[in-house]
Amino acid sequence: MMAARLKVTQIKSKVSEKQYQRDTLRSLGLKRIGDSVVRPDDAQNRGYVNTVAHLVKVEEID
Repeated sequence: MMAARLKVTQIKSKVSEKQYQRDTLRSLGLKRIGDSVVRPDDAQNRGYVNTVAHLVKVEEID
């Protein structure tokens, strides 16, 4: 059985956001609207997602 993973998709622009939120998107590996990444569901990635929750869509995948 594999650990749960998160599919994170950027749905809004980072242009008018604070610098730390832009940095968080980069840490997640997101560069532009429509980009998606799959990350492990751990505390670090949950924290990243919470920081930019208004800019991304998150799906849990198995």
